[in-house]
Amino acid sequence: MRKFLVILDDTRECLNAMRFAAMRAGKTGGGVTILSVIPPDEFNHWVGVGEIMRAEARERIEVHFEVFAKWMRDRQNVHPDLVVREGEIVPEILAQIREDEQIGVLVLGAGSDRKGPGPLVTQLTREAGSLPVPITIVPGDISKERLEAIT
Repeated sequence: MRKFLVILDDTRECLNAMRFAAMRAGKTGGGVTILSVIPPDEFNHWVGVGEIMRAEARERIEVHFEVFAKWMRDRQNVHPDLVVREGEIVPEILAQIREDEQIGVLVLGAGSDRKGPGPLVTQLTREAGSLPVPITIVPGDISKERLEAIT
């Protein structure tokens, strides 16, 4: 089964990337893997404090994931997987793609403000020529109706 890899983060554009991945997976019989990466600098504290912060970060991620997962299950009949990794985001995304041979497409949401598409889109499009999968970039301000029409 081909899976769409989508990144769960705190950006607004993440929502449309999730929608797109779920709609495409639902219509093509594919799956969705949702990846969230916890940056290493969040835990540069004493060992006990760092472990508590790590557990809290994972809990936040799981709560956000469950919101998206419920929508995907209920509306698209897609049952996504959650993967949580720790490290720098781009190397962790690339590692996930290399480790999971079922991943067929990386789906990213692009920011729609004047700052550009966002650092993740910028960094990964530089790597696009050497990636083993294509990248789909979903505009951050595209409507739900338009997404439904194109998926």
